[in-house]
Amino acid sequence: MKLSVVILNYNVRYFLEQCILSVQLSLKSIASEIIVVDNNSSDDSCQMVKDFFPEITIIENKENVGFSKANNQAVKIAKGEYVCILNPDTAVTEDTFIKSLIYAESIKDLGALGVYLMDGTGSFLPESKRNLPTPKASLLKLIGFKKSYYANHIERNGQGEISVLVGAFMLVKRAVYNEVEGFDEDYFMYGEDIDLSYKITKAGYKNHYLGSVGILHYKGESTKKDAAYLDRFYGAMLIFYKKHFYTNLVFNAIVKIGVSIAKKTAISFNTINHKIDKNRKTFVLTENLLLLKNLSEKYNSEIRTSSKIIFSDENLSNSTFIFDVDYISYSQIFMIMRKFSGNGNVFRISPPGCNFILGSDQSDQKGSVLVF
Repeated sequence: MKLSVVILNYNVRYFLEQCILSVQLSLKSIASEIIVVDNNSSDDSCQMVKDFFPEITIIENKENVGFSKANNQAVKIAKGEYVCILNPDTAVTEDTFIKSLIYAESIKDLGALGVYLMDGTGSFLPESKRNLPTPKASLLKLIGFKKSYYANHIERNGQGEISVLVGAFMLVKRAVYNEVEGFDEDYFMYGEDIDLSYKITKAGYKNHYLGSVGILHYKGESTKKDAAYLDRFYGAMLIFYKKHFYTNLVFNAIVKIGVSIAKKTAISFNTINHKIDKNRKTFVLTENLLLLKNLSEKYNSEIRTSSKIIFSDENLSNSTFIFDVDYISYSQIFMIMRKFSGNGNVFRISPPGCNFILGSDQSDQKGSVLVF
């Protein structure tokens, strides 16, 4: 078997369903498997997987064991030569895994591979490619100076060697993953991807970024960036520094001061409700009459059907675009989102054969789901 895709889920049932559907489309020509690990979700995520995807292996934890332990559980039973660690709040294109595997096999001593991540607004996520977060770089980022934290020596659409990848998408040979003993289970949430990236490079392998492959990462669906988040995130950073860097009481005190400053400026975000603005133009790209009927009942504004030719207009703004994946591919959707990101535009996706649409209007907020 060539590839095992591991998806760790926690209370994101609808995002998980889309993720699985997009992964299945991308794996059609690859000998592969999908493994879902659920960290004791209180929604119906597990039942959904059993009902809709009975062929998928699912591990149902009876408690939330954290990111590291759960992913390690899945890799232990994985059969693929390669493993892809994938967040549930992602969607991949139809050729994501084909292109990623071709590139991976062209690189000698490859450690892990990351790709271009964009959020629900079509904006690039800079954590797609990062430098090693030394104490100095992390403290500068904490107070707003982010330049040295990200791997800006490689263009967004470029490719090449980098130090640190993001855990939302990490493609790695299973033998390498096992050699470095996978994710460090001292971390519960946050910092695990940095630690694994560093362990891989210390073992003599090279991490790479492939910007020609892009995926959607709604980001923040399972978390919110509040004071508790900062405690967990920078607590993870302290674990990382104590394992891999020299630390002392002065350094620890400086980090605590930095976290305190960040807390004072942190905004606690809550779930976005699906906002309906009567003044917005709403375009639906579909041939599905039932979808149109369902949307018309939910929206108070005029619903306009459209073909793909609408995107020849370079000045589209203040519009909501609803994409039916049965009509337009994920590859095309992502290209459109990147092209028309900003200008007040909002994007929603109706996954194939589903009775809901979903999206996210800010990368640091939870996503929005509208169920019919």
